Amino acid sequence: MPEFKTSPGTRDILAPHSARWRAFQQVFASTVEAAGYNYIIPPMFEDLDVFLRLGEATEVVTKEMYDFHDKGGRHVALRPEQTASVCRAFVEHRPTTPWKVWYAGPNFRYEKPQQGRYRQFDQVGVEALGADDPLLDAEVIALASKFYTDLGLQKVHLSLNTLGDAGDREKYSQRLLEYFSSNEKDLTADSRATLARNPLRVLDSKREPDQQVIAGAPAIRDSISATASEHFEAVLMALDALNITYEINNRLVRGLDYYRRTTFEFTSTALESAHTAIGGGGRYDGLVEALGGPATPGIGFALGLDRTLLACDAEKVFDAPETAVDVFVVDTVDGRHAHELCHLLRKNEIRADRAYDLRSMKAQMKSADRSGARIALIIGSEEVENATIMLRPMGSGEQYSISRKDLLGEVRKALDKK
Repeated sequence: MPEFKTSPGTRDILAPHSARWRAFQQVFASTVEAAGYNYIIPPMFEDLDVFLRLGEATEVVTKEMYDFHDKGGRHVALRPEQTASVCRAFVEHRPTTPWKVWYAGPNFRYEKPQQGRYRQFDQVGVEALGADDPLLDAEVIALASKFYTDLGLQKVHLSLNTLGDAGDREKYSQRLLEYFSSNEKDLTADSRATLARNPLRVLDSKREPDQQVIAGAPAIRDSISATASEHFEAVLMALDALNITYEINNRLVRGLDYYRRTTFEFTSTALESAHTAIGGGGRYDGLVEALGGPATPGIGFALGLDRTLLACDAEKVFDAPETAVDVFVVDTVDGRHAHELCHLLRKNEIRADRAYDLRSMKAQMKSADRSGARIALIIGSEEVENATIMLRPMGSGEQYSISRKDLLGEVRKALDKK
């Protein structure tokens, strides 16, 4: 028989890590739902054309998408991100604006696996469609910042930039093309290839030989319209009013072509690797229109679960939650008593587990130890005859008999002592 393992860039998430993932999403849901964002679950795959709107010069589109023809001959792709799917849903369902939603779940990109980056990777994020208000930009950024704080993170750095309007971005791209072309001999081969596809993406290079050339590149703020500049200044003023610390980074362009005006990125200063970004987003006015909808402004962010948890590890915060059961029932008679008691305990919101297959008392107590339960309830033939149960606080070396009719009260009393 062949030995089956996970595919490269994927992995199984087992306990206790899986409980930490779930808690991560629960904290995020609590943070954003308090601001009026409702949960949306987009499909895992869409028509390929939905994602081609991300920009045909981006690596997500040119190299990284998992696309295929299904059995009906449709050309579809696993989602590489969820903003385009949310915008497609907006076009299809036409909800009342402003439409504020949040999502969580896996995306898929065929890229080289490395620490904190996988081919199947989870993100949480929000999208707000239908308002061009700079105060909404500030709200979205503030929500991401609050979420990191809610996780316990303190070493998070926020960078901001503006990409201007659609025409501004095109003008800036042309200026960059001219600048980088005149310095092309000093760029790495990878950046020269990127330059041919998308001059803005050269600014994202982390390769050391490119840094001196990038440092001398023109700044986009010299190319934006007065309207876009006023919008950005209003965003900064709103963040200042909330005492949110940020840095303006004229080189920040983000990875997808749909961004306009406000763009932002969060990095962890606790991480020492070359890849310290843990989330980001921006305004994408024009994406809904590109998907066949009416001209609709939008802004959102996506935060990487794996990278953010690495940052939590580096700062020693947000440990996996406790998932052990409260009570372990040991039944040396026939298993039926453990079955019924577990049902009763669970019905009354007390977490309970048991052993199976009529194992020995010793084996069942070992299972109780491994379960992490705080209390063991032991039932033998004598307890059945006397309608009692032996209650043993784990690790105490003590045990005492309780009446079966007093079970719930005695268990709660014992749990309160621990």
